[in-house]
This record gives sequence, C-alpha cells and structure tokens, in this order.
Amino acid sequence: MTTALFDLDNTLIDRQEAVANWARSFAADHGFDPATEAQLAEALSERAYPATFARLRDELGLTEPAAQLWTDYVQGIAAAVKVRPHAIEGIEQLRATGWKVGILTNGAGDIQRAKISEAGLAEVVDAIAISDEIGARKPDPTAFHTALALCGNDQKTKAWMVGDNPQGDIGGAQQAGLRTIWLRGRAWPEDLTAADHSVDAVTDAIEILLTEGTQ
Repeated sequence: MTTALFDLDNTLIDRQEAVANWARSFAADHGFDPATEAQLAEALSERAYPATFARLRDELGLTEPAAQLWTDYVQGIAAAVKVRPHAIEGIEQLRATGWKVGILTNGAGDIQRAKISEAGLAEVVDAIAISDEIGARKPDPTAFHTALALCGNDQKTKAWMVGDNPQGDIGGAQQAGLRTIWLRGRAWPEDLTAADHSVDAVTDAIEILLTEGTQ
C-alpha cells in the first residue's frame, strides 16, 4: 500500500487569500482602518485558535464575546477558502490507481474540519489527521505515523508527504521516514535537507506521485 499525506493550508487550499479576504471584510464591518486590517491579518497569518480572538478582543476593544468571534471566524474562513485548481481531481486519480490519501494538518479541530468540508475535500480522502485531535503536531514524527495509521498504512517506506512548510511538512516527514515533495513559496532553510522533489503547484506533486510514487 502506498500512501500520500497532504498538508492542508496553502497546499490543498489557499489559506493566505482566505485570511486576507476575511480580515478585509471584518475590518470594514467594524469600521477599522487599513492599519488595523493589517494587524488582524498578521495575527492570523500562521494559525488561529480561540485564544487568538480573546487577545484580539482586548487589543481592538471589540464588544462581541471571544467565543462568538471565534465561531464567526470559523464559519467565515471556511466559506472563504478555495481548493487549489484540479487538486480534487488529482486526489481522485491517485485513489483510483490504488493510493491511500490522507490530510495531515496542524490546528484546531473545528476550524480545520470546517475548511476541509467546505473545500469538498472530506469526501475524497481516506483519513484526516488534525494536530489538536491526534495529540501531535508537525514536525513531530508521531503526527506522521498517526496519519499513516489512520490511512491503514504502517509502511513508512511506501509513504509520501506533500506540503509547503519546510520544517513542519518536509523536515518532519523526513524524520518520520517518508519521501517528500515541497510546494515552493517559503524560504528554504540552509540547514534542512532538500526534499525529494520541489514543485510550484500541488497538481505537479500529484503528477510526480502518479509516475514515481510506487517505485
């Protein structure tokens, strides 16, 4: 059995665009200036949790309860995310040729599952592993091993990881014994071993998996 694990944010979906659009809409609704909009986007740039909105509520003098702000954000960001072009078709092609496919993502379970569902990805993968639900975060090798187990695969030599984060996705997968495909975008750390492949689009990664993955 050969398995492909995919990162979610900025790999299968465009999180950066969704956050920027959400921050713009939220700032407009609350009458905030461009500087505050930029502050919002920066606070949410890497990851967001309920505690993030508790802090933002105090910093920005918001009146809504922090829990409500978080709920609204989960719904808003899930509605705003867009799956990468042809990613779903590519995953379906992988599975049609015998691959197991999983999503391995860091983050809170409610927002990550909401994004996965709204993007139409929940129905096309074999397993979903979210750090807050499995008790391990990338780059911890345990996260990768748990995701593989959820896919029904305990053979690390027949597994790949596709992601955009050099340390979290690629470095962690290398430690866990997986082969790797890096989705270019971030700066590559000089002290990190190169991925097996580097690509510009997730569909390019899927093409590599289809041609080389079972070798």
